[in-house]
Amino acid sequence: MSKKIIVVFGATGAQGGGLVRAILNDKNSEFTVRAVTREVNSDKAKALAALGAEVVSADIDSKESIAAALKGAYGAYFVTFFWAHFSPEQEANEVKNMAVAAKEAGIQHAIWSTLEDTRLMVPLTDDRMPTLREIYKVPHFDAKGESDHFFTDAGVPTTFMLASYYWENMLYFGMGPKKGPDGKLYITFPMGDKKMAGIGAEDIGRCAYGIFKKGPSMAGRRVGIAGEQLTIAEMAQKLSKTMNLEIGYYEVTPEQYRGFGFPGADDLGNMFQIYRDFADECNKTRNVEFSKELNPQLQSFDMWLADNVAKMPID
Repeated sequence: MSKKIIVVFGATGAQGGGLVRAILNDKNSEFTVRAVTREVNSDKAKALAALGAEVVSADIDSKESIAAALKGAYGAYFVTFFWAHFSPEQEANEVKNMAVAAKEAGIQHAIWSTLEDTRLMVPLTDDRMPTLREIYKVPHFDAKGESDHFFTDAGVPTTFMLASYYWENMLYFGMGPKKGPDGKLYITFPMGDKKMAGIGAEDIGRCAYGIFKKGPSMAGRRVGIAGEQLTIAEMAQKLSKTMNLEIGYYEVTPEQYRGFGFPGADDLGNMFQIYRDFADECNKTRNVEFSKELNPQLQSFDMWLADNVAKMPID
């Protein structure tokens, strides 16, 4: 009997790549993978093909291109790439394309990698944080959350999966330890003493695989995933122990973070303020125990650090 095809968008990225590997590394899986990427000749795409994935190219700005990638598939994993273009409007249009194409293709189980629409927590009229681009609070969250309805409106059996802070941000996006004015090492966040849900990127795909294995009974559910929920001070302590260095927590305000000036600083400053001010709600959404049920290999922060400490940059 032939295996069911799962189409994975963003297959060479952090989320999609983890899902491709989770499926193909399970030799008893009922699924096989069609990996969608913009660069089919990249080293990452070739590595997925070597594992046994069917690698195809698709343009998520084209419904017809998405439809071609979905042809004959049982399920699909949908993710968008906000940081490639910084356009919430483009992201929303891409989600609409995905949902309509999924319906037309008869997809029996979709996972849409979404996030909260933070305007339901902090309305545009609320000045606790600035409104960005006139109609958003956290653009890279809001556009995703606002787009959930495309899947429900189209009648696609969809699980809405919400990821957490990627611990890999400390490796690749400048959020790792840096020297302060006193010469000591710090990690800098505007989180106060609140716990923040985090996860290793590879575990996002593994959790998604767990959702697909549970089947269409998961359709309609919102599933938040996390490896652990820690304060920044606790993260600094664990970094110090693993790296054998003294690393502190340099606490800033969301206002200060928004003023750091790098592309997207205002967006991320607002995001961390949501994580801080609505910590109970955000952490309740992201259930560590259920994530472990979906993915028995789920990493704690200590486990993730043990595997990644050699890559940790120190500025």
